[in-house]
Amino acid sequence: MNTSASATVRAFLALLLLAVLWGYNWVVMKHALRYAGAFQFGALRTFLGALCLLVLLPILRRPIRPRQIPTLLLLGVLQTCGFTGLIIWALVEGGAGKTAVLTYTMPFWVMILAWPLLGEKIRGTQWLAVACSIMGLLFILDPLHLGADLFSMALAVLGGVFWALSVIVAKKLHQRSPELDLLSLTAWQMFFGSLPLVAVALIVPAGPIQWTPQFIGAVAFNAILCNALAWMLWLYALQRLPAGIASMTSMLAPVIGVLAAWWQLGERPTPGESIGMLLIGAALVIISLRSMRSREAIDPAMGQD
Repeated sequence: MNTSASATVRAFLALLLLAVLWGYNWVVMKHALRYAGAFQFGALRTFLGALCLLVLLPILRRPIRPRQIPTLLLLGVLQTCGFTGLIIWALVEGGAGKTAVLTYTMPFWVMILAWPLLGEKIRGTQWLAVACSIMGLLFILDPLHLGADLFSMALAVLGGVFWALSVIVAKKLHQRSPELDLLSLTAWQMFFGSLPLVAVALIVPAGPIQWTPQFIGAVAFNAILCNALAWMLWLYALQRLPAGIASMTSMLAPVIGVLAAWWQLGERPTPGESIGMLLIGAALVIISLRSMRSREAIDPAMGQD
């Protein structure tokens, strides 16, 4: 195998590991909420994750000093504080698999919001993706038989909207300052965004954290593996693969989240939810394939779990 092919294989393996980490983390987060309040865990997850990334900056010789601080603050509010707070809140009452799928409607919301905010009109096969996403949401939400988990589902969808808004803000920032380092940008927005979560965790009443080995492991899994290691894997893959292919491969994460929740938490999707998940998955595939063909992949600067 020549050097180029070997590098491509390693990049794919890095992406697969990343998808496993982000996908399985939905189960890990659900378990962690047995030992701490939603905002307590969210604060620990993001603050310690930000510290891990900040420590990596000088080690990897990346820029340490934050730039474009007002935009970084906005990104922190949307991506770290808003997105993370909403999905963990959703996990308190909702299933891990369903929350993962509803959160990963982000690319759909990016298409919708990019029209008025970026002037990027929905064209061609994107309309098919929109139709699949809407039908998928309707099957999962089941408006004719609204259940007790409606609130958690709404929080998960809103988390996807916040994630989409952060993508648009990041895209505008990249257009304005294309020289900004992605890892430094991610580290600082996560740090700034974690501070409101820390404040909320201190203010909102909650029981004491149970510092069990399982909870400590969940926090370490999130801070070290799903933040520091995951971002290095993502950047490594982006340097060696087209962004569209990288984005498409990362869509394995919600699939892994659903399967892991089914296997470990007994969260078996209903027939309607299964159809909805398949429709949303089809929409994500359509969006990724279009981005690969046009070489205009969704900006990956703000990513997941």
